[in-house]
Amino acid sequence: MQKGTIARLTDRGFGFIARDGEEKDLFFHSNDLQDVQFNDLREGDAVSFEVVEGQKGPNATNVVRA
Repeated sequence: MQKGTIARLTDRGFGFIARDGEEKDLFFHSNDLQDVQFNDLREGDAVSFEVVEGQKGPNATNVVRA
């Protein structure tokens, strides 16, 4: 599992995760969360996740608040 922090959250049920050493943030959808509700997340929260290849590039899945 990789680690990062919540960079941005939207009011449409998705957000982006910042990773150390990476310029582009990873997209994640609320359906990819494990053991946490989307509304409980805050920007800056530490998370761990797996990276999968989506239709528009890499996405985060199995996102867990650390």
